[in-house]
Amino acid sequence: MTTEPVSPNPASAYPAAARSTTAYFLTSIALGLATAALGPALPALSEQTGVRLGAIGVLFTGNNLGYMLGSLGYGNLLDRVQGNRLVAVILLVMAAMLGLVPVTTSLLLLTVVFFVLGTSNGGVDVCSNPMLVWIHRGRANSFLNALHFFFGLGAFLGPLLVAQSLSGGWGIRGAYWLLALYPLPIALWLLRLPSPPPPKTAHQLEHHPTPWRLVVLITLVFVFYVGAELGFGGWIYTFTLSQGLANAQQAAYLTSLFWGALTVGRLLGIGIAAHIRPATMLAFSFIGCLASLGGIGFLPGSVAAIWICTIILGLSMASVFPTLLAFAAQYMTMSGAASRWFFVGSGLGGMTLPWLLGVLIERFGPSAMIPALILGVGLALLTFIGANSGQSTYGGKK
Repeated sequence: MTTEPVSPNPASAYPAAARSTTAYFLTSIALGLATAALGPALPALSEQTGVRLGAIGVLFTGNNLGYMLGSLGYGNLLDRVQGNRLVAVILLVMAAMLGLVPVTTSLLLLTVVFFVLGTSNGGVDVCSNPMLVWIHRGRANSFLNALHFFFGLGAFLGPLLVAQSLSGGWGIRGAYWLLALYPLPIALWLLRLPSPPPPKTAHQLEHHPTPWRLVVLITLVFVFYVGAELGFGGWIYTFTLSQGLANAQQAAYLTSLFWGALTVGRLLGIGIAAHIRPATMLAFSFIGCLASLGGIGFLPGSVAAIWICTIILGLSMASVFPTLLAFAAQYMTMSGAASRWFFVGSGLGGMTLPWLLGVLIERFGPSAMIPALILGVGLALLTFIGANSGQSTYGGKK
């Protein structure tokens, strides 16, 4: 299948790229909604399937295993088919799976649903991020931060939607059916838009071969970082309830506060990314993550600490994902086949650490959550230092 050509100029210079950019932003909202709604929904899904809370954490595993496989498969397809049409199909699958969540009473079948949903989530990420780089090239860092701002917006609204649905008597069914409706008009719009062409050409491969050492190290950073982000966002609701720091509604609002701070941080990051090198942004982000998690750990019974440090953590985590992609784009061609490994790392981290946190909370109590998260962020920082220290060997991508 051939890919329709798009001008390489910035999106503001031509309507087709501007419309595609807007569609990717709206798609990222759908991804954020689907991702963040799971945390506050865990107790209701535990009751729906008749299993204990510790066992329901397997949904994270299924979802992120699907994310990894979706990233691999769709990333490989992205270089071969029209990207916008591919994303449209992915959104339709996402809508179908979201609609099945509240009517599936078997844990095994619900895990399968979240697995397929995860493949859609991985497909959205592995397609929209590289295509945004293809359109905006050297200006991509700001647009990537904007893309992930819209993810954060969806992640902020997701827990609020669940909380309002539960308090309004609509239950999980009302929340997830509303979530399922959102991707449909975006999918129909994308089917009508021309797709940006992939940059993977023989000339680029000859003069800018993929630096696989960098790919491996950045993939490991994604493993540790995304595991920590989704682990905190997924379990802070249960952690706060178990510690007696909030009631159910307040804990849901705290979850939204985390994703809301992440959203505000990405909004701020759009401007900051235009003036600060990606490596510098990442260093400050990781330090802020460790400081805020340390604050929660040192003041475990403080209501003020959990709220303040959650805000700081969200702000600190905000730009890590998009800025890591921008950092990688400085030294490699962001083809679907190469960049998909970053999203595989994201899926691996999201699959393992949130599941591990559920096991630790059930076995050792909620106090085990914060040290595990500090370890995860610390490993992300150390791995990034290793990637950045070898930047002179990668060469710059013109």
